[in-house]
Amino acid sequence: MKKLVLWSILCLLMLCGQVFAQECAGLTMKEGGGFEMNNYDGKAKSIGKIVYKIVKVTKEGANTVFVIDMESFNNKGKSELKNTYKMMCDGNVLTLDASSLISQEQMKSFQNMEMKFTYDNIEYPAKYNVGDKLKDASVKGEGKSGPMAINFNMLIKNRVIVGQEKLTIPAGTYDAYKLTSDMNMEMVMGFPVKMDMQSISYRAPGIVWDLKTETYRKGKLMGYSELTKIY
Repeated sequence: MKKLVLWSILCLLMLCGQVFAQECAGLTMKEGGGFEMNNYDGKAKSIGKIVYKIVKVTKEGANTVFVIDMESFNNKGKSELKNTYKMMCDGNVLTLDASSLISQEQMKSFQNMEMKFTYDNIEYPAKYNVGDKLKDASVKGEGKSGPMAINFNMLIKNRVIVGQEKLTIPAGTYDAYKLTSDMNMEMVMGFPVKMDMQSISYRAPGIVWDLKTETYRKGKLMGYSELTKIY
């Protein structure tokens, strides 16, 4: 079960009435808008897609806050996972609420464990520069099952903008910035279950989500996602 929880969280890492829109740091967030990504395994075989929809945009003081519903489908079109992300833009930094990385479905795995979580959010600057080092992010949880202590830790570190290149994907051609990072996940229930991965993602100013994300483990490509549609 512990390995299933870790892989489920990884898959996430792979974010109506009158239309309300806001602009912030070059981003336009519009209720009812959204985007889609296709998922592939390490051999470039299609394994499904993820659909994101912006369901709410509000102003909280100087910040623009928007909520994104996500639904993941397998290659046969069957819904497999749903989640909701909360993001905030202050004009200089785009922040993803790290508590969004664990969905309500995944939280069921921690039922009856009295889990308490702390978070360091994921941040993206409004402007990218090659060589920039971005802030670490984390999710940490502590609980217990009877007399047994339980610990869950996910750390996203070594986040560096390593280059800039022209990237062509189904959604278009972009001047993209290449961001590398390491992810360490560990769950301890009597004994530790660990998973270490490396990620390469491509981002562009004015685009809320990654253009493309590749996930590696021990140097082997495990899978990747590409942005296919923005609406």
